[in-house]
Amino acid sequence: MLKLSKGRKGRVKARLVLRDGSSFNGYSFGAELSSSGEVVFNTGMSGYVESLSDPSYKGQILVLTYPLIGNYGVPPPEREQGILKWFESEHIHLAGLAVSDYSEEYSHHDAKESLAEWLRREGVPAITGIDTRMLTRKLREKGVMAGKIVIGKDVPFRELDKENLVAMVSTEEVVEYKPLKRKHARVCLIDCGVKNNIIRELLRRGVEVVRVPWDYDASGVRADGYLISNGPGNPEVCRPTINQADKIMREGKPLFGICLGHQIMALAAGGSTYKLKYGHRGQNQPCIDNRGKAFITSQNHGYAVKQDTLSDEWTSWFTNLNDGTNEGIINRKKPFMAVQFHPEASPGPLDTSFIFDIFTKVIKNGKKD
Repeated sequence: MLKLSKGRKGRVKARLVLRDGSSFNGYSFGAELSSSGEVVFNTGMSGYVESLSDPSYKGQILVLTYPLIGNYGVPPPEREQGILKWFESEHIHLAGLAVSDYSEEYSHHDAKESLAEWLRREGVPAITGIDTRMLTRKLREKGVMAGKIVIGKDVPFRELDKENLVAMVSTEEVVEYKPLKRKHARVCLIDCGVKNNIIRELLRRGVEVVRVPWDYDASGVRADGYLISNGPGNPEVCRPTINQADKIMREGKPLFGICLGHQIMALAAGGSTYKLKYGHRGQNQPCIDNRGKAFITSQNHGYAVKQDTLSDEWTSWFTNLNDGTNEGIINRKKPFMAVQFHPEASPGPLDTSFIFDIFTKVIKNGKKD
């Protein structure tokens, strides 16, 4: 049996190792196993429950820049309308978690267990006691890179760009969700790793949701409109979903894309995407719309759309105020629209939740407003 090295107070030693040879020594507070993935950082001050359960983080080792993590614990797995109330999916999707200072004691009226207990139950390693400021500066300067958390036995580095991570997180069967109030419309949700709050936002607006797998033939689903969800990894790997988006747009039916869905729609429209140096991950990303109004948005993505590769049928809807990257597109003639950020938030500000109102109105009217 492999023996794990013990540190002070009997804590198990752990290392975070980057592809460039950098190594950060700390202690384990999650599952005591090694794991590899792509190391990225998130600038949010809270919301670790939502972030850890976000399928868009599949295969990634998440570095939280806020120093104190775990102080409010983890809520119970309560459900509303068949969806976990406080979580964005059924499981943690990270390859690992790295924080500066893990709080072993937690306090919150809704908390059921500690972050460490949740991580261990889900089989996800985590490291604390490292200099996350230095690590974040390195990732900003050199870009995200392959890395691994080593606890005991070493593991090889993993490259995610060519992996189909969407296939690992999408639903495997068709699932229907009914709104509590009167139904106004029916949407086919193409699940590339959907966050639960996207479904909640639609249900709140009286929209019935039919959730289908990422490679499902959605043309056979009776729907007033379609939504392509967020998800992990390289959008170019999701060829079946790109083909579905192309088919839906050829038929002229209302279509809305969020995050990865935004990138997939751009690819289906003949545009191209590229990988960002270190991505946008946090709850304080400023964006400006095409009328000059600014919003604070929640974001989690590593790829972006090249606006100038799209035809004149498409106009820029939102732009990131930090780096000028495209954050949304809208078709001038047909009911197609997409945003790179997360209008459903969870975690983060609700500044752009009105976009769900726009989409609901579009599918009710059967045309773009």
